[in-house]
Parts: sequence; C-alpha cells; structure tokens
Amino acid sequence: MTDPALLVALPLVASALPALLALVRERLGWPLAVATLLAQTALALAVAGRVLREGRVVTDLGGVPAPYGIRLVVDGLAAPFVVLVAVAGLAVLAYTRVGGPRSGPFYSLYLLLVAGATGVCVTADVFNLYVFLEISGLAAYGLVASGGRGSAALAALRYLLVGTVGASLYLFGVGFLYVATGTLSMARLASVVASGSADPTLVLAGVALVSVGLAVKMALYPVHGWKPVAYGAAPAGVAAVLAALISTVAAYALARLLLGVLSVRFLRLYPVVETLLVAGGGASVLAGSLLALRARAVTDLLAYSSVVQFGVVVLGVAAATPASVAGAVVQLVGHAVMKAGLFLAAGVLAASYGVETIEEYGGLAERAPVTSAAVAVLAVGLIGLPPTVGFAGKLYVAVGAAAAGAWLSVALVVVSTLLSLVYFGRLLQRMYVDPPSGAAGDDSGAASLGMRGSVVAAAAAAVGLGLTAAALERVLAPTLEVLL
Repeated sequence: MTDPALLVALPLVASALPALLALVRERLGWPLAVATLLAQTALALAVAGRVLREGRVVTDLGGVPAPYGIRLVVDGLAAPFVVLVAVAGLAVLAYTRVGGPRSGPFYSLYLLLVAGATGVCVTADVFNLYVFLEISGLAAYGLVASGGRGSAALAALRYLLVGTVGASLYLFGVGFLYVATGTLSMARLASVVASGSADPTLVLAGVALVSVGLAVKMALYPVHGWKPVAYGAAPAGVAAVLAALISTVAAYALARLLLGVLSVRFLRLYPVVETLLVAGGGASVLAGSLLALRARAVTDLLAYSSVVQFGVVVLGVAAATPASVAGAVVQLVGHAVMKAGLFLAAGVLAASYGVETIEEYGGLAERAPVTSAAVAVLAVGLIGLPPTVGFAGKLYVAVGAAAAGAWLSVALVVVSTLLSLVYFGRLLQRMYVDPPSGAAGDDSGAASLGMRGSVVAAAAAAVGLGLTAAALERVLAPTLEVLL
C-alpha cells in the first residue's frame, strides 16, 4: 500500500469523524487522530522507502492520465516532507492530549491540516497545489481560533485576511502561467518553459505573483505580520503544528516551482529572479533578526526567528546548486522540528509557571532542568551550531552559495548565525545565568509527561538529524541532479 493518493485520502476522510464522534463522546477525537496519524506515518515511511528503491512514485487518480486527470508524485524532494508532515502531526498530538485543545472539531481541523499539507507535497499540478494550500490554510485559521479567547478569534481573522491575499496572488500567478503555456501540469510547464516557446514576460509575471503569494504563506519580510499575532494567540499545540507545517510546505512549494518548473537555465537566463530572491531572503534575515532582538514575549521571539530561518531557505533556493538546495531542505526539516519543540516548550513552561516573556524566564533552569536543557539544545540548533541539524542546513547553504559565487548569500548566512546567537543567547542567559524572576510553579504539575516528553523528543531529533544530515543529502542527490 504505497499509493501516494492514500497519503491524502487517509487524513482527509478521517477528518470528518472526530466532529461526528464528538456528538457521542468528546474524548473519542484524540485516539482517532492518533490512530489515523500512526497509519499515516507508516504509509509515509513506506512510500519514502519505495522512492529510495525505485525512484519517483506516480499515480493518476481514477486512472485518468495527466494533463486531464489529477496526478500525484512523490520523488526524492517530496519524500522527506511527506514523512515530516506525518511525524510532526503525530508528535504534537502527544502534547494536545493534556495540553489541549481536545474537542472533536479541533481534531477534525487538525487532520484536515495534515491532509492539505500532504497534498501540497505530492501534487503535480499548480492549480491543485493552490487547492491543497487553501485546505491547509482554512484548517489553520480554525485552529488558531480554537484558543477560545477574543484575541485568538481576532488573530484568526487577521490570518484569514492575509492568507486570502496570498492565495489570491498565487492563483493570479497560476493564471499568467496558464496563459503563457496552456497547461497547469508542472511537468508540461517545465517542458514548455524549457523549449522557449512561452512568452517570457508572462512567465516572469506569473512567477512573481506565485512567489509573492507563497512568501505570504511563508511569512517572509515584509509580509510576515500575521505570524507573531497568530502564533501568540493560538494554543501552544496549535502554534507548534503550524510552525512545523504551514510555512514549511509553502517553502517546499516555492522550491518545487522555481526549480522544477522554471529550471536553473531559466533562472540564469533572467538573473532578476535570483536578485529578487536574494533581496527577499536577505531582508528577512536582517529585519527578522532585528525584530527578534526587540521581542519581549517568547512566542514573538520564536515567530520572528522563523522569518530569519525562512530567509536562509530562500537564499539556498536562489543559489540553485545541489549543495545549497540540499541545505535549504535540511534547514526546512530541521526548523520544523526545532521550532515545534520550542513552541511546545513555551507551552509547558507557561502551564507550569505562568511565564510568557523573556524576562520571566529568569532562573528557570534550576526549577525545570529537563525542559530548560531541551530549550537550550533547540535554541542552539536554530542558532546553527554543531552538532545540530541547524548547523548542517546552514553549512550546506553557505557551501552551495559559495560554489555559485553568491558571496552576499554566504555573508547573510553568517550574519543570521551571529544575530541568532545574540537573541537566543539573551533567552538562555535569563534561564541559566540570571536569578529567578519570582514566578511560582511545579514542572511536574500542570504539564504532563507526554507534554514534556514531546519537547525532549524534539531536542533529541534536532541532534539526530544533524548527525544524519549527510544521509538526507544523499537521498536528495538523484532528484536534485534531475532538477538542477
């Protein structure tokens, strides 16, 4: 059972059940979601294994071939993200069992988010990519509002409005590409663009609109404003799954379209594309770092640091070398794991001690040594220090950019590391050096073993992925050879 269609169908069909079962018994939602994502994880690993053995896996829904039917494809680039979506979704459920929310409608939206994010990774045409982006986006808006507070509802509304603008820009871009090439299939788009028969002005206009639309979903600077508001108002479990999946699959989509549809030859022929990508990535690195330095709330710090990390990813894609793109993928996977872990840690510490700002984290290492140690590991990973996955990702991006002669990108990667050291160093100083802030609480009280265990697991994964990053790069190599 390694059909890519099942990757989307399983969570999509299961998403209807928790809300219905809640009419009978509210507590049935969590075990159903766990069972679904356990099956999803097993299926994702099986599909990834098949990709390793046979190369890309293709299926046409209903047996109708592309470009008339819906084609789903899993190759070496998509496989890590398919596994990431399933594993991250399953891991965060360990937190929500006690940390909440726990309603049936919540778990229905949760599974719908997983289905949409998976669809983005496996679809083979640009319009269905829009459909899956909207499925995951609509679920995300509902999940942000699930906090039940007025601020959460307002944040969800803002997220909805900004997300709709981003999705509309993406769809307009798809329209330009269709007019230029007469197709929505990624493979046929790539063929027509490579042949030179498409009007380059229309293609560039389409790419610009698509890129800006996805930049909104990724929260690159200056279209990042929705992220700190939404993540700060959402429950910790929701913020964690959004941090792990939403911007990550949008960044995957950008890399897939720029490299798999346009091709490196097109990018080199029109260097304005690379220039704008570097400008966007560089602005995100610098502005995101400055905003993180000024942040007071821990959730704001984490949200702004995501702006920085995705800026580094864009720099890797812009360089368009095997090493830099592999680095961008490693960075995306690592960021998803580490940032989800930090949001969960913020939830654990808030539940146990009522702390939410950086100032209130003073002396927490003495009272919550295990959780604090996990936070330290994850923060070091986002800074980009060995042996974590953050170091591996940034190293690959820098080496690949240097091979392409993109020295500005190399400098920006180094600057991102130095500035990350400052703002995460401020957090670690409060936890390990400064005296206690006076907040009361017990690390074993409000936070369950599953909640704290999910944070420790994320820290262990950050180190494990760092030690095995070379293996992931080898998995990506055959696909990147074709794309690049």
